[in-house]
Amino acid sequence: MYSPHGPHVTYHELTHFHQCERLFGARLDCAATFGGQHALVASTMSLSILVSIEMFNAMNSLSENASLLEVPLWTNMKLIAAVLLSFALHFAILYVPVFNAIFSVAPLGLVEWKAIVCISLPIILIDEVLKWATRTFIDPPTAAAPAVPSIEDKKTQ
Repeated sequence: MYSPHGPHVTYHELTHFHQCERLFGARLDCAATFGGQHALVASTMSLSILVSIEMFNAMNSLSENASLLEVPLWTNMKLIAAVLLSFALHFAILYVPVFNAIFSVAPLGLVEWKAIVCISLPIILIDEVLKWATRTFIDPPTAAAPAVPSIEDKKTQ
């Protein structure tokens, strides 16, 4: 993903940032590029992606095999409350200045949140595909077996 406000580094530079001084020191200010505010925003985005994925995954775990379309979220209000509380606490960590210093995070803007949602939201689709595969191939519904009369039923006959 690309941000016009980002450090403007190539993929090679990004994947080799631990060797920045040796490989790119002549043409790149390594401390400014891979440290400071850029590193703080990047780590904050990583944390936010993890929080979002876990919350979306929790919402999709209402049922092991049933789709979210079959078991809507409002069937478990405690889960909704827990997800909302988790996001509220995460937002507090990001947007209350004293928590920024304690947790070494930076406030994120709308562009970053769009990227976080785009990266995190596919977990719901992935889980839905896995649930479908389980329902279809691994644990398909079986036809109703003929009822076997119990011993008590035989006694009454």
